[in-house]
Amino acid sequence: MNWTGKTVGFALTGSHCTFAETMPHIQRFVDAGARVIPIASQTLMSTDTRFGTSENWQKQLKEITGNDIISSIVDAEPLGPSKLLDVMLIAPCTGNTTSRLANAMTDSAVLMAAKAQMRNQRPLVLAISTNDGLGLNAANIAKLLVAKNIYFVPFGQDNPAQKPNSLVARMDLIVDTCAAALEGKQLQPLLIERFQDIIS
Repeated sequence: MNWTGKTVGFALTGSHCTFAETMPHIQRFVDAGARVIPIASQTLMSTDTRFGTSENWQKQLKEITGNDIISSIVDAEPLGPSKLLDVMLIAPCTGNTTSRLANAMTDSAVLMAAKAQMRNQRPLVLAISTNDGLGLNAANIAKLLVAKNIYFVPFGQDNPAQKPNSLVARMDLIVDTCAAALEGKQLQPLLIERFQDIIS
């Protein structure tokens, strides 16, 4: 797909272990011609972990996209009236974010941006990364699966033996899922084996 003229909202929440896997797909959008607006949770903006420092992740987001990071509810609110985003992606989308989104809570920049996108009836794509996707969060994922204009990057169990409730999206399918979402379609198959090739 030619992304020239399209604006992508790329939001990241606190699954720090997947940031390195996610970042290259921001570059893919940019390389394909899209304008990318980075949106970040407070966790990314303020927390250093063994997977990298907050300063480093912020620097990468700004350098790849060429845009400032939206990191407050106040800065995210105008996304609704402006109808800026053709598609919005939350990748990684944690269990915490999934739960709040499914229960209409708007207490972060990412969730305010998501609310704005849904208000405009435009596609919102989720790339989940949660240790309780088949636990208590299964109910929230189910609610979002049937919600209008919400799409999922295909996902599966990433470590069934040691973390049987954990679900993680195939991040390499981010761009394809967003392209399908712009056409009002869910990329299939939705449920996949996390580390096996998708069936065409």
